[in-house]
Amino acid sequence: MNAAARLVEVRVPDMGNFKDVAVIDVLVKPGESIQPEAPLVTLETEKATMDVPSTASGVIEKVHVAKGGKVSAGDLIATVRSEAAPESEAAPAARAAPAAVAAPLSSAAQAPPPSREPTRAPTAPAAVSAAAAARPAVALAPAEAPRAQPGATPIRADLPPINEPGFSRAHAGPSVRKFARELGVDLTRVAGHGFKGRITHDDVKAFVKRALGSGAATAGGAPAAAAGALALPAIPAVDFSQFGPTEVKPLSRIQRISGPRLHASWVNIPHVTQFDEADITDLEETRTKLKDKASQAGIKLTPLAFIVRACVKALQEFPQFNASLDASGASLILKKYLNIGFAADTPNGLVVPVVREANRKDIYELARHLGELADKARAGKLSAGDMQGGCFTISSLGGIGGTAFTPIINAPEVAILGVSRSAMRPVYRDGAFVPRLILPLSLSYDHRVIDGATATRFTTFLAQTLADPRALTEAVP
Repeated sequence: MNAAARLVEVRVPDMGNFKDVAVIDVLVKPGESIQPEAPLVTLETEKATMDVPSTASGVIEKVHVAKGGKVSAGDLIATVRSEAAPESEAAPAARAAPAAVAAPLSSAAQAPPPSREPTRAPTAPAAVSAAAAARPAVALAPAEAPRAQPGATPIRADLPPINEPGFSRAHAGPSVRKFARELGVDLTRVAGHGFKGRITHDDVKAFVKRALGSGAATAGGAPAAAAGALALPAIPAVDFSQFGPTEVKPLSRIQRISGPRLHASWVNIPHVTQFDEADITDLEETRTKLKDKASQAGIKLTPLAFIVRACVKALQEFPQFNASLDASGASLILKKYLNIGFAADTPNGLVVPVVREANRKDIYELARHLGELADKARAGKLSAGDMQGGCFTISSLGGIGGTAFTPIINAPEVAILGVSRSAMRPVYRDGAFVPRLILPLSLSYDHRVIDGATATRFTTFLAQTLADPRALTEAVP
């Protein structure tokens, strides 16, 4: 370290035999005020990571390294415009600091146990060094909490315990780890946005802000309303570039919106999927006969129109499928209207338009509305009203392929029907095998509302309804 005109040069310390060490994070910028021991950069060798601290207090004049660069011992990291006293004056003060701090600690050890009400820590003596004075004051723990050892990192006793094995493996530097412990943040729940997915101070701050802002979760990630509930384990961050070339492609707006909702539905609803099959040989023959008539009216008569009509009849037969749990989860809200949503595949992602009053529409009206909503979805012109008020959702992959899948319930609905591609199969009838067109059905339902027997009755009724197209082509009163 060389000093000139009160400028202090901070250089890379001796790191043994390591050379060309990667700079994975730059923690300061010009104009920023710092204290002694404040981390300036984080370096990563093949075996460990380390923060390079400042040797003086003051203001960053210039940063001489960049994230992603390489440094060796003695390389200049930053220039600090020092506000500290000369080293000859600072050394005695630094040597005196431990003694000044030890006195209050020893006195506290002899003091009577603190009351159950937490009290504020006493003000630090004036002789404490600048580094010690810069540390945040921490309230004393309640009487029943373990007494903190001198020099130990303070930990919030009111937060869930930190996952220590995961915390030790988190991709973060020493200063970030200490900062997280001071706030009681479990690093396994923090997403890193630094170099190669490294967790930075800003990542920890952002995590705490989100937790405080939501009011629904503590900094450890457990729901405040369900103290003691099991928190979901975090998926570890992986640096995929270490295995080969990668490219980062942002999610579409629809994916960013629908992703958290699908996750919430999957986590909060106990899904069960009932698989069944429907013989739609006669239905397809009927649809083929009616296609020309529909086409003359400008309507594309797809199998989905018949499936929606069959679902309407099934929902009328089993009203508990046309319902939602109330906010308390103790009552079922039965809906006296019947709106059917259908999943539409668009270039920007999956959307679910809703056909309103589906029970008042025949197959031609249903086909018209399905076509209009699908066109609006592909053009990105759906309004918020076009996607609200659904009672039951159909996800049809028949035009693509597949034999079965597990659709995720579109909460707050209680069930969703998945439809895969139909196929000709040999079916044994009247002593002989005959070719029949079979449609696979996958019904996911909320097991809190619907039991397995009821779900099986629903799919059986639905299959029987699809097998009899005469009831589907009847006029709607």
